Amino acid sequence: MFIGIPCTLSFTDNSYQLPVHQSLADTQSLFICPICGKFLEADQAGKTFSCLNHHSFDKAKEGYLNLLPVQHKHSKEPGDSKAMLTARREFLESGFYEPMAKAVAMIINTTHENIQTIRLLDLGCGEGYYSRKIIEFCNNPNTISLHGIDIAKFAIAAAAKKQSEAQFIVASSIRLPYPTGYFDFILRIFAPSDDNELKRVLNSAGYLLTVTPGPRHLRQLKSFIYNEVKDHSLENLVPHDFEQLTTQRISYKITPDANQRIALLQMTPFAWRANENTQLALSSVLELEIEVDFILTLSVKKRDSTS
Repeated sequence: MFIGIPCTLSFTDNSYQLPVHQSLADTQSLFICPICGKFLEADQAGKTFSCLNHHSFDKAKEGYLNLLPVQHKHSKEPGDSKAMLTARREFLESGFYEPMAKAVAMIINTTHENIQTIRLLDLGCGEGYYSRKIIEFCNNPNTISLHGIDIAKFAIAAAAKKQSEAQFIVASSIRLPYPTGYFDFILRIFAPSDDNELKRVLNSAGYLLTVTPGPRHLRQLKSFIYNEVKDHSLENLVPHDFEQLTTQRISYKITPDANQRIALLQMTPFAWRANENTQLALSSVLELEIEVDFILTLSVKKRDSTS
């Protein structure tokens, strides 16, 4: 069970480039080649995408496109493992982070009330949990052209199966294979990114919504791992050439069961510190109330900022 206690917190504002970037004005292609930067065009069947330099990429049977060339990989299967993906799925599908997902949808609603269609990118989308929640909770889901990107092939395959109307691709978040100025809105939830690429793929007045841990996020979980638990530090998350519009803090408490606690632990960057004894202690507690704490920062690309 969880209890929502929303509140607001304000704080002060203060790469890699693909070769030969082309802009959306040149064509309506969805993707650019991750190798040379030229536009990718689909064949008549819509199964193979090729550029003028004859680099080709085939759509998988699940409906996603893999635009992560082997030379851009740092391991055989980059991204989260199947075990980590399973843990994240089990936890998220239990609804513990749904209040945050609803807050994200509300922000999207307010920024695009009078726009007929928006192109939205879910950066580091994983298996598409937040992508699906956007469509579920937004006022006019039919006006959203939804795209998702993640480096983990298994995650993208699962996302594409569950949401066939969206455009999911395997690619690096710091080498975005999209045309310059393509998106109206980028959602970045606990995802790495490159500021220059964010600026490039957003249109002249595009929005960036970033979700990061609040000061007390998972404090009780961390107490099983660290002798001294410190609050998360609040950092300025607004990229250069962006202007912060709003900051919202969403805080509430959850009471996951033993299996859900372990799944939550596997989602965190400090899971590698939890040895077998730590995991046993965490799962042996009869009941554990855990604080979840999120900072939602909405910024807009400055109108005088060049792509």
